[in-house]
Amino acid sequence: MRITDVLAAATVAVNVSMKTKEEVLSHLVSLIDSTGLVRDRDKVFSVISAREKIMSTGIGKGFAFPHAKTDAVTDTMGALVTLKEPVEYQSLDGQPVSIVFMLVGRENAVGTHLRLLSRVSRLMNSDEFRHQLLLSTSPEQVIELITTEEEQRLDV
Repeated sequence: MRITDVLAAATVAVNVSMKTKEEVLSHLVSLIDSTGLVRDRDKVFSVISAREKIMSTGIGKGFAFPHAKTDAVTDTMGALVTLKEPVEYQSLDGQPVSIVFMLVGRENAVGTHLRLLSRVSRLMNSDEFRHQLLLSTSPEQVIELITTEEEQRLDV
């Protein structure tokens, strides 16, 4: 499964102004909710927030990767936002984040969830890729960049 199988231009927002981690998470849940695949928006936000309380998903290098599994969605989906100004995220490296990718999957889709976590993590590990994401000016450009990177760098 490719990242672009769960991420669409409609669930990507670029150069967004947000002030807090909670604002970012709420915005990402709204993007996912816009797909029509969400049964219970509040539950999705709740499971994402609960996951953050266990341990921050601010991985480092300006990237956060909130994720959860819940039956409040009908299928696995992702959302991505790039931020105009970095926000404090209680990241593992202590640095604020500028790129946040949210992945929400169904409870029974553990394998798919793990594969996508791995694929996104491998892409985001590249300093150049993250830099290119931050330079993207449209959701379509982000999707194109991810598509190209997946084809060139990841085993599909």
